[in-house]
Amino acid sequence: MKNGKVYLVGAGPGDPGLLTLKGKRVLEQADVVVYDRLVGPHILALAPSQAERIYAGKQSADHTLSQDKINELLVGKCAEGRVVVRLKGGDPFLFGRGGEEALYLAEHGCAFEIVPGVTSAIAAPAYAGIPVTHRDIATSVAFITGHEKPGKAESSIRWHELAHGIDTLVFLMGIENLPAITQNLIAAGRVADTPAALVRYGTLPEQEVLTATLGTIVQKSCEHGFKPPAVLIVGDVVKLHEKLAWVEKLLLWGRRIVVTRPSEQSADFIASLQALGASVLEMPVIEIKPATDQSELHRAFENLAAYAWLIFTSRNGVDIFFDELFAQGFDVRSLHSLSLCAIGPATADRLRAKGLIADVVPEDFRAEGLLEALREKVQAGQKVLLPRAAGSREVLPEGLRSLGAQVDEINLYASVPPEGIDAETLQVIVSSTIDLITFTSSSTVANFVGLVGKDRAAQLAARIPAACIGPITSATARENGFTVAVEAVAYTMDGLLDAIQKHLLRSV
Repeated sequence: MKNGKVYLVGAGPGDPGLLTLKGKRVLEQADVVVYDRLVGPHILALAPSQAERIYAGKQSADHTLSQDKINELLVGKCAEGRVVVRLKGGDPFLFGRGGEEALYLAEHGCAFEIVPGVTSAIAAPAYAGIPVTHRDIATSVAFITGHEKPGKAESSIRWHELAHGIDTLVFLMGIENLPAITQNLIAAGRVADTPAALVRYGTLPEQEVLTATLGTIVQKSCEHGFKPPAVLIVGDVVKLHEKLAWVEKLLLWGRRIVVTRPSEQSADFIASLQALGASVLEMPVIEIKPATDQSELHRAFENLAAYAWLIFTSRNGVDIFFDELFAQGFDVRSLHSLSLCAIGPATADRLRAKGLIADVVPEDFRAEGLLEALREKVQAGQKVLLPRAAGSREVLPEGLRSLGAQVDEINLYASVPPEGIDAETLQVIVSSTIDLITFTSSSTVANFVGLVGKDRAAQLAARIPAACIGPITSATARENGFTVAVEAVAYTMDGLLDAIQKHLLRSV
C-alpha cells in the first residue's frame, strides 16, 4: 500500500482565480478532499471526479464535524495510504486552525505539507479598494480574530495596544461580535470617528462594502442587514475606498446571469462573465452522451475514400468523431481525400486543434447557412458523411439530398438532461432577482423546462428575460413563454457575450 499524505491547502478568499498554482496541482492529485464552508464549487471541481469529497464546514453554532472528528478523519484517511487535501478558506495558518491540525498529524506520524493560501484579511480589503498599508497613511497592520476560542475566561486581545499602536486593524469573523469589538476599541482609546469598513463575500461577485466610522459601523450594519461572512477594517486607509474601488466599476458588476450550457463547455464563457463582474449561477441542463453503438461510424471509417465531404455541426461532434477514429486505429491521414466543413468558428477551431483546417465555414452559423455555403460546392452523386447529434433538425440532410448528394447521417451522440438538478441553485434562481438566463440551443430551453417543471418554468419565464445564441433558440424560448431580450448577432459564445454586454449596458 502506498504511503498516505495530508496537504493543508489554503483555498484562498473565494475568487477561484486566487487559488495558488501549487494548491491547484495538489488538488488535482487528491484521493480525498475535506473542505470547509467557504470553498467554492469551481475550486472543488479541480479535484478528480472519483475523489472522495467530505464536507467539514463550520459556522456559528452549526459544526458539521467537530475539530476532533476532523483531526481523526485526516489521520484515518492518511493511514489508508491516500492523498488527502484539507481545503481551508483563505490561509490554513491564519485563524484556520491549520496549526492544530498539523500538530495532530505530526503527533500521529502522518506525513503532511502546508500549502499557503491568499488570506481574505488582505484580499477582501484589496477587492474593496482598501490597501491595508500605505506609505503615507499606515505603516503597520494587525490581523485579529473576531471570534475567540469559546469558553475563555477573558479576552486575550490586547485592546489598548491595538487601539494605540497599530495603524490598520483587520478583524476576521467579527460580525457577530461587532458591538463588543467597537466598544472595546473605543474604550481603549481609539477615536470613534476612525474610518471603518465591512467587506462581505470579499473577492466574489456578491461582494458588498459598507463604510462608516468605528462609532457608527454597528448601527449601519444593522440598518443594511449585514451578515457573515465579512471582514472588518479599521483605520485611515478605509478613506481610500472611494478612490480605489474597482470591482464596482466592472461592466457587469452586480448582474446575476444563469448559464445553462454543459459545465465542461461553459468554463470560458463563465470566466468571461465573471471577469466583467457578473455573478454567475450555473445550472447545466444538458449532458453529452456518446452513442453506445458506434458501429455505423466504424463502418464509415473503413470506407472514407468513398466520401467527398465530411461535415461537422458542433464541437462535440468533432471530439467524439476523432476519439472513435483514433480508437479504431486510424489517424487524420485517413481524411486526406475529403473536403471538410464546419458550421462555425468554434467547430473550425476544434478541427484545427486536430491538425485540420476546414475548407468551408459559413458566415451564417446555422444549418441554413451551411447549406447555402455548400450549394455551389457539393455536386450531384457525391457522398457526404454527416456525423452529428441525434434529434438534430432535418434542414441540412434534406437540403443536401435535394442537391443530389448521397448523405450518410450518423448519430454520434445525444444531448440529454442531467439526472438531477442542483436544488440549491434553483432556489436561488427562484428567490432572487435574475438579470438574464442564457440558452445556447433549443435543447437547453426544452431541458430547462423539463427539469424545473412547466408551471415553475412559466413563473420564471414571466420575470427572467432570456439571452439566446441565435434565432432558432430564440424561437424555442418564446414558445416556452420567455421574453428574448438578447439574441446574438454572431451565433457563437463570444457573440452571445458581446450581445449580453450591450444589452445590460443599455439597461443601466
